[in-house]
Amino acid sequence: MNLDEAMQSRRSIRGFQKKPVPRDVIEEIIALANRAPSSMNTQPWHLHVLTGKPLEKVREGNSTRMLSGIAPVREIADHGAYEGPHRDRQVEIAKQLFAAMGIARDDKEMRQDWVMRGFRQFDAPVSIVVTFDKSLDGGTIAHFDLGAVTYGLVLAAWSRGLGAVINGQGIMQSPVVREHAQIPDDEVIMTCVAMGWPDEDFSANAVVSKRRDVNDVARFVGFDE
Repeated sequence: MNLDEAMQSRRSIRGFQKKPVPRDVIEEIIALANRAPSSMNTQPWHLHVLTGKPLEKVREGNSTRMLSGIAPVREIADHGAYEGPHRDRQVEIAKQLFAAMGIARDDKEMRQDWVMRGFRQFDAPVSIVVTFDKSLDGGTIAHFDLGAVTYGLVLAAWSRGLGAVINGQGIMQSPVVREHAQIPDDEVIMTCVAMGWPDEDFSANAVVSKRRDVNDVARFVGFDE
């Protein structure tokens, strides 16, 4: 798969086979993602790769705390509710996913189950928790750099037949993640990536999010001179 094919065909995967991912494949993916650009070559990211019992403990802890009404505890600032076109796009992808899964608008039980899947990291066999050095907290440059390496992870995974989804829900209860992933105190938890072999029978995996036209995204200045 060449780069254009990987970028054009990649989509978020939310249903996975119950099949382990070999460590050497994950190491290849990380080696590629690690080539991501960063400000002044600071490379502020750390990747904590979870599977097996530690990941199961994270799933259990996240689910228990959320179902018991404990408010989310994230280590980065939350943007709050989306508004305007951002909200419109959020609703649009939700409608696509719910339609694919046959979840009716008034089916509260199925909607709740869908939300809980996110807190369980979509039952993926692997979760990569992405963190950065706390010494760089307080600004946004490290966040930008982590976005680059995280995109590298999902793209490299896709090129090897693996599916992934960048999953902010998976770290909503950061104390649970920090405990079971044994994350050092001098790192800030940013997000996580659920990863594994795609389940081709999981309907939502076929959903392709709509993207804006280039002319809606970009302005070209000086090209007509």
